[in-house]
Amino acid sequence: MSIEIWNRKCIISTSLITLDLCNLESQVRQLEDAGLEMLHVDLLDGYFSPSMPIGLDVIRQLRKKTNLEFDVHLMADSQEYFVNELLDIGVQQLVFHVECEPHIDNRLNMIRAKGVRAGVALKPSTSLSTLDYVLEKCDTVLLMLINPGYAGSASEQQVPYAARKIWELRKMIEDRALDTKIEIDGRISQANLLSLGSRDVDIFVAGSTCIKRDDISGSVRELLALREKAISHQEVH
Repeated sequence: MSIEIWNRKCIISTSLITLDLCNLESQVRQLEDAGLEMLHVDLLDGYFSPSMPIGLDVIRQLRKKTNLEFDVHLMADSQEYFVNELLDIGVQQLVFHVECEPHIDNRLNMIRAKGVRAGVALKPSTSLSTLDYVLEKCDTVLLMLINPGYAGSASEQQVPYAARKIWELRKMIEDRALDTKIEIDGRISQANLLSLGSRDVDIFVAGSTCIKRDDISGSVRELLALREKAISHQEVH
């Protein structure tokens, strides 16, 4: 795992499921060639939400074909099996949903013991109070800004309280002097990157709003330019 990559500002983690799933290897190579270093991998069990775009075998095969950092977002009602398999595959970060895990502290310990970054994900309406006694063990907290598994629904838009939740989490992290990263996912736009990338958010999951399958290099070039603009704004302030 490259520690340096995870310590950068305004990280872009491209969503795997926004790519052409019939040409994954080719499109992932295009991402690498364009200058991105991280891939956001959503793994769903079909029960947590009504979606199951890829399976473990796809992730395992893809791991052999790319050097991109794997930023995995696990969405499963029963997580033990999936966590073990993902750790065996060799991922760099693994976040799971607090809503499905009865032993959050233990699960974080288990992942971190393997030298993998560990974190938790929260559905839009899940309170930040669930983090009160585990935040110190979270390398990352992933805030879903839309309901997970419903990205294909045109009626599903970012929740109106998204910014407030991000700011409140940032305050929690700063009040405890932690280095926990804030990651956001769900209809992430270029405007989000510019407005939140200067200080509030560390990792942006870039999906179909930002990445065009038929112009990956152009999409990435535009995102990287926006990233530099956001970082420059941060440094000024």
